[in-house]
Amino acid sequence: MTTLSSFTDIFQVPWNDYVGNIAVGLLRTLGYTVASFIGATILGLALALMRLNRLRLVRVPAAFYTELFKNVPLLAIIFLTYFGLPSVGIRLEVFEAGVLSLVLFYAAYLSEIFRAAIAGVHQGQQEASQALGLGRGKTFSHVVLPQAVRLALPGTNTMFVDLIKSTSLLVTISAAELMTQAQLIASETFRALEVYLVISAVYFAICYPVSQCLLLLERKIHAGVPLSLARRRRLKLARTYLAEGRV
Repeated sequence: MTTLSSFTDIFQVPWNDYVGNIAVGLLRTLGYTVASFIGATILGLALALMRLNRLRLVRVPAAFYTELFKNVPLLAIIFLTYFGLPSVGIRLEVFEAGVLSLVLFYAAYLSEIFRAAIAGVHQGQQEASQALGLGRGKTFSHVVLPQAVRLALPGTNTMFVDLIKSTSLLVTISAAELMTQAQLIASETFRALEVYLVISAVYFAICYPVSQCLLLLERKIHAGVPLSLARRRRLKLARTYLAEGRV
């Protein structure tokens, strides 16, 4: 009975008063995640292509960037972006500094994933495309990139879920995301254990379904399920021709 009462004593925060705060924090967390992932994907792909370039002058800066940000803590990047840049006259809003920090950090890891995926496409695929008269641009977009996406999906999915969790570090600059709201609630209620248990559960409720959906998407792509509407139409047309004996 004593154990039960001690357990029930943990959960005494009036959560109805803080639903709005959590909702705001959750939306901010998702905003940071989406904006940062888009930026990190674009920058990471550019870095990967630079790493694969034949010119040393192009490869070396990309390699230096990747190794630099892979070996610097994300928290240090956040502090440099938000607290350090103002000393040289560059002042960023909290959202801008948070997104920039996450983009710089995760672009380094995504560039390695993309580089390995692109390099993993057999050279014969490109040679066959060029033999058919396709230019370098069409060869990359129609032949190399679709195959590289399949190879890059597992690592990219992991980075996306990790990015969601890493937004919690933005609490250090009061970014108003989920962990910041948790800190404010804990300071008002003095119920840190309960608050952080609930917030941890919220993170799990976000990350687990996302990771499972991404895993399902990965399986569908590996099974050859077309994602674009144009490719679906082409496959449907091809099946129709085969059924009619026109091929």
